[in-house]
Amino acid sequence: MEIEIIDAELSICKVMDYSQANLNEDFCFTGKTNEENSLVCKTSSVPPNVIARDDDWRAFRIKGELDFSLTGILSRISSILAENKIGIFAVSTYNTDYILTKAKNFDAAINALRDNGYTINQN
Repeated sequence: MEIEIIDAELSICKVMDYSQANLNEDFCFTGKTNEENSLVCKTSSVPPNVIARDDDWRAFRIKGELDFSLTGILSRISSILAENKIGIFAVSTYNTDYILTKAKNFDAAINALRDNGYTINQN
Protein backbone atom coordinates (compact mmCIF):
# COMPACT_ATOMS: atom_id res chain seq x y z
CA MET A 1 0.00 0.00 0.00
CA GLU A 2 1.23 3.50 -0.79
CA ILE A 3 1.47 6.40 1.62
CA GLU A 4 1.74 9.94 0.28
CA ILE A 5 3.34 12.62 2.44
CA ILE A 6 1.49 15.95 2.63
CA ASP A 7 3.99 18.80 2.47
CA ALA A 8 2.40 21.21 4.96
CA GLU A 9 2.60 22.33 8.57
CA LEU A 10 -0.84 21.81 10.08
CA SER A 11 -2.89 22.91 13.06
CA ILE A 12 -5.89 21.31 14.72
CA CYS A 13 -8.30 23.96 15.95
CA LYS A 14 -11.61 24.61 17.65
CA VAL A 15 -13.30 27.67 16.13
CA MET A 16 -16.35 29.77 16.98
CA ASP A 17 -17.70 29.14 13.47
CA TYR A 18 -16.29 28.73 9.97
CA SER A 19 -16.97 32.30 8.81
CA GLN A 20 -13.30 33.28 9.02
CA ALA A 21 -11.81 29.97 7.86
CA ASN A 22 -10.49 29.72 4.32
CA LEU A 23 -12.41 26.64 3.23
CA ASN A 24 -10.88 26.93 -0.25
CA GLU A 25 -7.40 25.99 0.97
CA ASP A 26 -6.01 22.88 -0.68
CA PHE A 27 -5.86 21.19 2.73
CA CYS A 28 -8.76 21.92 5.08
CA PHE A 29 -11.00 19.63 7.11
CA THR A 30 -14.05 20.63 9.11
CA GLY A 31 -16.03 18.73 11.67
CA LYS A 32 -19.18 20.07 13.28
CA THR A 33 -21.15 18.56 16.16
CA ASN A 34 -23.62 19.90 18.69
CA GLU A 35 -20.62 20.58 20.95
CA GLU A 36 -17.93 22.08 18.73
CA ASN A 37 -16.64 23.26 15.37
CA SER A 38 -13.32 21.65 14.56
CA LEU A 39 -10.91 22.68 11.83
CA VAL A 40 -7.71 21.14 10.52
CA CYS A 41 -5.82 23.55 8.30
CA LYS A 42 -2.39 24.83 7.36
CA THR A 43 -0.86 26.63 10.32
CA SER A 44 -0.45 29.74 8.19
CA SER A 45 -4.24 29.76 7.62
CA VAL A 46 -5.55 29.44 11.19
CA PRO A 47 -8.47 31.90 11.38
CA PRO A 48 -8.63 34.73 13.93
CA ASN A 49 -11.78 33.35 15.59
CA VAL A 50 -9.96 30.30 16.94
CA ILE A 51 -10.94 29.21 20.47
CA ALA A 52 -8.18 26.63 20.91
CA ARG A 53 -5.42 25.31 18.68
CA ASP A 54 -2.68 22.74 18.61
CA ASP A 55 0.15 23.41 16.15
CA ASP A 56 3.08 21.35 14.84
CA TRP A 57 1.25 18.56 13.03
CA ARG A 58 2.28 16.79 9.80
CA ALA A 59 0.19 14.46 7.67
CA PHE A 60 0.16 11.68 5.15
CA ARG A 61 -2.64 10.02 3.21
CA ILE A 62 -3.29 6.55 1.97
CA LYS A 63 -2.79 6.90 -1.78
CA GLY A 64 -5.70 6.22 -4.07
CA GLU A 65 -9.41 5.91 -3.56
CA LEU A 66 -10.40 3.36 -0.94
CA ASP A 67 -13.47 1.25 -1.46
CA PHE A 68 -15.87 1.33 1.47
CA SER A 69 -15.80 -2.48 1.64
CA LEU A 70 -12.09 -2.48 2.57
CA THR A 71 -11.50 -3.14 6.25
CA GLY A 72 -8.59 -2.75 8.64
CA ILE A 73 -6.53 -0.21 6.70
CA LEU A 74 -6.63 2.54 9.29
CA SER A 75 -6.49 -0.03 12.08
CA ARG A 76 -3.26 -1.53 10.75
CA ILE A 77 -1.58 1.86 10.36
CA SER A 78 -2.68 3.04 13.79
CA SER A 79 -1.47 -0.24 15.35
CA ILE A 80 1.98 0.12 13.78
CA LEU A 81 2.24 3.68 15.03
CA ALA A 82 0.90 2.78 18.49
CA GLU A 83 3.55 0.04 18.78
CA ASN A 84 6.09 2.81 18.14
CA LYS A 85 4.46 5.09 20.76
CA ILE A 86 3.29 7.58 18.11
CA GLY A 87 -0.09 9.20 18.66
CA ILE A 88 -2.30 10.06 15.69
CA PHE A 89 -5.19 12.26 14.68
CA ALA A 90 -7.10 10.62 11.82
CA VAL A 91 -9.44 12.25 9.32
CA SER A 92 -11.38 10.40 6.67
CA THR A 93 -12.81 11.72 3.43
CA TYR A 94 -14.97 10.04 0.83
CA ASN A 95 -11.86 8.89 -1.06
CA THR A 96 -9.28 8.03 1.59
CA ASP A 97 -7.86 8.44 5.08
CA TYR A 98 -5.45 11.09 6.33
CA ILE A 99 -3.26 10.49 9.37
CA LEU A 100 -1.66 13.34 11.30
CA THR A 101 1.17 12.98 13.78
CA LYS A 102 3.04 15.58 15.75
CA ALA A 103 5.92 16.94 13.64
CA LYS A 104 8.52 15.67 16.12
CA ASN A 105 7.24 12.09 15.53
CA PHE A 106 6.63 12.32 11.80
CA ASP A 107 9.94 10.86 10.54
CA ALA A 108 9.66 7.99 13.02
CA ALA A 109 6.10 7.32 11.82
CA ILE A 110 7.14 7.25 8.18
CA ASN A 111 10.10 4.97 8.96
CA ALA A 112 7.88 2.59 10.95
CA LEU A 113 5.43 2.34 8.07
CA ARG A 114 8.26 1.83 5.55
CA ASP A 115 9.68 -0.93 7.78
CA ASN A 116 6.25 -2.60 7.69
CA GLY A 117 6.04 -2.76 3.90
CA TYR A 118 4.41 0.57 3.00
CA THR A 119 5.72 2.50 0.00
CA ILE A 120 6.30 6.15 0.87
CA ASN A 121 5.82 8.88 -1.76
CA GLN A 122 6.54 12.57 -1.42
CA ASN A 123 3.62 14.82 -2.50
